[in-house]
Amino acid sequence: MVKAFGFVAYGGPEQQQFLDRPLPVPGPGGVRIEVRAAGVNPADWKKREGWFGTAAEPPLVMGSEAAGVVTAVGDDVDAFAVGDEVFGIAPGGAFAEQVLLSARATARKPPTVGFDQAAALPVAAATAYDALRQLDLHSGETLLIVGISGGVGSAATQIARARGITVVGTAGAGSADHVRSLGGTPVRYGDGVADRLREAAPDGVDAVLDLVGGAAVRDVAGALRRPGRLVSTADRATIEDLGGAYVKRDGTAAVLIALADLVAAGTLNAQISARYPLEHAAEAIAEVESGHARGKLILEMNRP
Repeated sequence: MVKAFGFVAYGGPEQQQFLDRPLPVPGPGGVRIEVRAAGVNPADWKKREGWFGTAAEPPLVMGSEAAGVVTAVGDDVDAFAVGDEVFGIAPGGAFAEQVLLSARATARKPPTVGFDQAAALPVAAATAYDALRQLDLHSGETLLIVGISGGVGSAATQIARARGITVVGTAGAGSADHVRSLGGTPVRYGDGVADRLREAAPDGVDAVLDLVGGAAVRDVAGALRRPGRLVSTADRATIEDLGGAYVKRDGTAAVLIALADLVAAGTLNAQISARYPLEHAAEAIAEVESGHARGKLILEMNRP
């Protein structure tokens, strides 16, 4: 049996508990890994509360990002072998000692990148990478990120700055130093944000990456030099009304490989703020659910 952490019914934290699961067996196109690190995301508690539907029958393992060592491969998998260090998305949950990944969406972990760093990439950083590719920004252009201080915004800022793109972003006063440390220019959100944005970017911006939705993006969309270069991860209806589009996810290993290379080169910092053993998974989820977590939280397990 494999030790895991998940929920037994849809609802609040009281539905969370440790689970004993059978050792998973990889089918065609799959690999099994011994998990060394798993990323914690807001989507984890939102799934528990049923935000994404309740068709899947609990008990369900929580988490989606995992990095570890391959312990078994499907019959048709020749890209990976037992002992390989890899990372990717675990469709059946990542908060477990051993989990399954899809070989198509699994990447090798560079030797200079830690398991914790790799586990921080498949959700937020990959979303940022996909969004920037969709916006097709070039060196010398200016990007506005609505909600810049979170995981996606932090990754997008670093990747964009490395490409010579100027980045401004809306954030709370308490996040201003964090935004500056990433190379971005913070603009305090709230009443008067449009005026403050004009001061920060008097010539307007070339593209908008929206991570908040609603009034937060409507209030600043007028800064675009030309309509259409808006992408959102948060609010499909509002962004389409403004002439933009929802982010298109790649979902293949190519993005993960590119991100790992950026980490290895020192261009992208995974922004890991805390590490918890699997035994303290509930504490890590509670921290993310509080909305006050700064940076990436990681669960560690099976440490050699």
